[in-house]
Amino acid sequence: MSDTSFSSAAPGEAGLRDFLALLKPRVMSLVVFTAFVGLVVAPVPVHPFVAAVAILFIALGGGAAGALNMWYDADIDRLMRRTERRPVPAGRVSEGEALGFGLALAGISCVMLALAANVFAGLFLAFTIFFYVVVYTVWLKRRTPQNIVIGGAAGAFPPMIGWAVATGGISAESLLMFALIFLWTPPHFWSLALFMRDDYSRAGVPMLTVTHGRPATRGWILAYTLALIPASLALAFSTVGGPLCLAVAVILDALFLRGALRLWRRDEAVAEADGFAAEKRLFRFSLLWLFGHFAALLAERALHLTGWGGWA
Repeated sequence: MSDTSFSSAAPGEAGLRDFLALLKPRVMSLVVFTAFVGLVVAPVPVHPFVAAVAILFIALGGGAAGALNMWYDADIDRLMRRTERRPVPAGRVSEGEALGFGLALAGISCVMLALAANVFAGLFLAFTIFFYVVVYTVWLKRRTPQNIVIGGAAGAFPPMIGWAVATGGISAESLLMFALIFLWTPPHFWSLALFMRDDYSRAGVPMLTVTHGRPATRGWILAYTLALIPASLALAFSTVGGPLCLAVAVILDALFLRGALRLWRRDEAVAEADGFAAEKRLFRFSLLWLFGHFAALLAERALHLTGWGGWA
């Protein structure tokens, strides 16, 4: 998920909102929501207080990853319109402050999650932060157009962490939730990259739109959208799914596929002339698509508790 940071102080004057912005709150909201769903739909009940504390530390872990990402990417963030007003490139928070803030939150969140829930969940959160910061941000992002494909795994781990909080392990259901986000990430980010290509080009980030062009990117968006469909249907037919999940999946998948087909057929001249309106619509809809699937899992769980949900 993309984020747009906001300013709250003059250059060189860090305010509370600047440190909150380091946490990438829009991205954190996705982390929190999917982790919460993973925890709630797990077959093992969790005490409400433990669940709330666990979600808090998962959120802080996601924020730590965001702060460390902003620390490392400050040089290229200065070159992109979408990110130039973030606290570090804007000069309101120093790179050292961002690094220290991120490392402190990472250590606190992982240790406290291990103590509040279980060691496996704490280690899983630590691995997720490592994957996002080291594997994606440091290694992949500036080296390969497959950056978002492989690196997208970091954003797909939160529901698995939520599941691990409840169960202490991994299951087919948590892997299906991972697959849903993992396959969703490329078309989500590539639809953004279609209308933000100049930013990535100026910063030297080898996004697919820069290295292979927009037409090829449109084809890959369609390919990943097609791959999303069986993943969403498999989750709907799993033990955490049910008829409601299936109905939501069919509707949202059909709309996503229609949008991806429209992008695939788009003429570049027409796209530029209308300001990439269809690309922006698909980007926004992709957020609704993901929210809709996980909201349906929550609703299915609620129905199951009343004796109406699931396939049984």
